[in-house]
Amino acid sequence: MKMSFRWFGDSDPVSLAYIRQIPGMHGIVSAIYDVAVGEVWPMERILELKAKVEAHDLALDVIESVPVHEDIKLGKPSRDHLIANYQQTIRNLGAAGIKVICYNFMPVFDWTRTSLAKLLPDGSTTLTFSTREVEAIDISKGISLPGWDSSYKPDELKALLAEYSKINEEKLWQHLAYFLKAIVPVAEERNIRMAIHPDDPPRPIFGLPRIVKNRDDLERLLRIVDSPANGLTLCSGSLGAGPENNVEALVREFGGQGRIHFAHLRNVKVNAAGDFEETAHKSDCGSLDMAAIVKAYHDVGFEGYARPDHGRMIWGEKGKPGYGLYDRALGAVYLNGLWEAIDKFAPARR
Repeated sequence: MKMSFRWFGDSDPVSLAYIRQIPGMHGIVSAIYDVAVGEVWPMERILELKAKVEAHDLALDVIESVPVHEDIKLGKPSRDHLIANYQQTIRNLGAAGIKVICYNFMPVFDWTRTSLAKLLPDGSTTLTFSTREVEAIDISKGISLPGWDSSYKPDELKALLAEYSKINEEKLWQHLAYFLKAIVPVAEERNIRMAIHPDDPPRPIFGLPRIVKNRDDLERLLRIVDSPANGLTLCSGSLGAGPENNVEALVREFGGQGRIHFAHLRNVKVNAAGDFEETAHKSDCGSLDMAAIVKAYHDVGFEGYARPDHGRMIWGEKGKPGYGLYDRALGAVYLNGLWEAIDKFAPARR
């Protein structure tokens, strides 16, 4: 398991110099954030990012994310041009030595939370999701929630939601299949592993279809193009927010098939209604047995990339909610500690 850390570029208050000091850190997970969605990532920008990371003795093997344009998800006529651009970005990333591309196929927004700074009893703050608060929102009057992309003007957002009202889950599956059949062969040629991120949270919201929510969805996705280049970013926190999902079992099934290329490792405290809050990584802090999940990765011989996903904001740190230095660094060391203990004391794999 190659431990990595997400970095948001030069504007990130967490510096590469600090990340380098975390014991056991292999590399950086990043992206080019100022290229418009749907445009080709220029080769010189990719190489510039890679050079910045490598100057701190860290690897840039994983890109998170190359966003998928909404016209592709909606199946509009413009999708062929946009997919051609996406293919060229894959070629450029492959030429730069990138190994894994994380992406998602969530309509409109990547993730949803109802609070970015819930105060916990220990004085730290964390991200939370309340089903009741989401269900109480009248989308005809607009949506204002933490994490929802403010780049959409209210009228643009309403128009986009209206377009998605014509797209059910089966139609979105068709559009995902069209996309995968176009990009996976290019990824194969360039020795890239595509790794789709599950829906966060793993359920429909505001009538938007969600199709990467559970074990059956993951199996269906991998069957669309049965290739190692068509794989998963298995996010324990996203999938773990679905009470029906057994993350350890998912790791054993899909990791055993060699189809997990990127592991997001974080803990969540979940109730039966699907409300959740993000916690410290340690198993007894949340609803997920992180030790069992890490052991599952070890048991299937996982040699891919992992990162401590969102963390709390602790010790008075200010910055991007969920992406402070301190709690994620603690998470990385904890996860590496679990891995080392399993590696040294568990029976050898047969």
